Amino acid sequence: MNKLTVLVTTHKRIVVSLFVLMALASTLLIGLTEVNYDMVQYLPQDAPSTQAIAIMEEEFGNNNPNARIMLEGITIQETLAIKQQIAALPGVYAVTWLDDVIGEANLTSVPLEYLDPALIENYYKDGAALLSISIANGEESTTIHALRAILGEQTPIAGSAANAAGTQDLAVSEVINAMAILLPIILIILIISTTSWLEPLLFLITIGIAVLLNMGSNLFFGEISFITRTVSPVLQLAVSLDYAIFLLHRFTDLRQEHPPLKAMQIAMGQSFTTVAASAATTVLGFTALLFMRFGIGSDLGLNLVKGVILSFLTVMVFLPALTLLIYPLLDKTKHRSFIPSFRGLSKNLLKTRYVFLALALILVVPSFLAQSQTSFQYGTGSVTESSRAGQDAMRIEERFGHENILVLLVPKGNTGNEMALSAALQNIARVKQVVSYVSAVGAEIPTSYAPASVVDQFYSEHYARFLLYTSMADEGEEAFATVAQVHSTAAAYYPTYSLTGTSATLYDMKIVVENDTTKVNMAAILGIFLVLLLTFRSGRLPIILVFVIETAIWINLAIPYFSGQSLSFIGYLIISTVQLGATVDYAILLTHNYREARLSLPRLAAMEQTLADNIISIFVSAGILATAGYALAITSGNPMVSELGTLLGRGTLLSFVMVILVLPALLMMFDSKKE
Repeated sequence: MNKLTVLVTTHKRIVVSLFVLMALASTLLIGLTEVNYDMVQYLPQDAPSTQAIAIMEEEFGNNNPNARIMLEGITIQETLAIKQQIAALPGVYAVTWLDDVIGEANLTSVPLEYLDPALIENYYKDGAALLSISIANGEESTTIHALRAILGEQTPIAGSAANAAGTQDLAVSEVINAMAILLPIILIILIISTTSWLEPLLFLITIGIAVLLNMGSNLFFGEISFITRTVSPVLQLAVSLDYAIFLLHRFTDLRQEHPPLKAMQIAMGQSFTTVAASAATTVLGFTALLFMRFGIGSDLGLNLVKGVILSFLTVMVFLPALTLLIYPLLDKTKHRSFIPSFRGLSKNLLKTRYVFLALALILVVPSFLAQSQTSFQYGTGSVTESSRAGQDAMRIEERFGHENILVLLVPKGNTGNEMALSAALQNIARVKQVVSYVSAVGAEIPTSYAPASVVDQFYSEHYARFLLYTSMADEGEEAFATVAQVHSTAAAYYPTYSLTGTSATLYDMKIVVENDTTKVNMAAILGIFLVLLLTFRSGRLPIILVFVIETAIWINLAIPYFSGQSLSFIGYLIISTVQLGATVDYAILLTHNYREARLSLPRLAAMEQTLADNIISIFVSAGILATAGYALAITSGNPMVSELGTLLGRGTLLSFVMVILVLPALLMMFDSKKE
């Protein structure tokens, strides 16, 4: 460590220049990093719907429909002409309409009244045509804009591709908007809590460079999720500002006895262990996300772990060098402390400590039970309700009804089984229509006599494809029960089969997430517990500290249950680890300082002093993290991200309250040291 401090403080100009150049290079790399907007791709490879998608792409081509377009006031001939225009657009794999089901010759030569009306009305109704389109992953935004240019801005376009396009358009602006709210508030908090007008800028520059390094280095991952792109920079800034604050304040204290160069070298040495321990607890909380089988956990977890490590390195290397270059400016911009004494407040809080402890004990059991019963949303229904894609979807549903298609693949070659299966599937309550070769063309007609374009819709080299048009919502008990019934029906006729579609994917997602929840939470708790055990070398203290933060988490997650709201599964999975990893530091700080105070003071006096000396430090840290959460909640147009922000903001404040009001009572109650 001594060699590092000498190296950094001796070659400070080189260190600062190197970090600035790396930050500039990282800024350029950010735009080159691919962003994945498809949550389905983060399902495990062995999930049934994931395997079904892979089989369908291999056997039928990459033409799984992910968008619907409604053309109004249009004839069949005009629809066929526009269909060709759409098919020629870059990013469009396939366009499917009525002619692909019954053949273009039949469609253009046979009057509609002679065709199956139940089938026709799925594609053409009251002078409106409904086309299904397959758009390449990553090309959604460009392709949707191109479609609107051809068809007109008012043409309804719905589906997962339209949802992704809307998310892509918002992704970059959301980070900027969140920072626009977050940075001014952080500046105000830091100005109040520091004694120099320049210090807050120094903190933000340091962590800002770490954020840029983290975002730029994501290029080496190939791609990141849109959740990570939006959430990670804000979280990294919020959780690692403390490192910079601690180091610079230690330097300021040491300058009263040492010249600047020596003071910084000592500050670096003394701060290293404390800052590293704080970073370690946060890293362990984020590392728990890696235990998720659902890939979004690894994507976000790796990014946050990398971000905290880069923040730690930037604080320990860049900040000392920059501070030594500009410390005369720090001296010139000093101002008086705006922080009042909290001695009176700490005494008043301690008078009511057992009241708050009793309240926490009353709330802990119902909160634990309630958070485990919270209902979840696995899809993007909440994301699209108020968006352009959601409004377009409602217009389409008014004419053609809600479309929720399941795609079933079974081994090819047994026409009798296909007929029996088609009839059995048709008897499932929420299945409106089953479209397959045997139902649309007829089992009695050999494939050699049917148009190739029709045959290719239903048969590949190895598989027969069934399209199940359902009337159910994308998710929920009814939808998942229907998916389970389709699985059991297919299994009765074929030993192997594959099922995909929105509801089938969400059904698999539900199963994966339910298994992930317990595993991730236990990994986070165990990791933090071990760190606390090594830190305090006490069996009681880790239990007390984990109990305090976990109670705050349970109360946070129980609120949606008691208010009758559903939670996005993303928010639920992430907040448990993030809130634990990011806010347990408040409990560690209070506990560590109380134990030091107890070396010379009795319990009550030691806790009064500890609270008076540390309330502001904990409040600054919690205020910044809570502001980061609410900034995401306010600025994000994606309800999943917005909901995560609300959980983070509320959870941070609850952790602050538990640490300030409940932890003191527990520490004093289980303090075995004699007065």
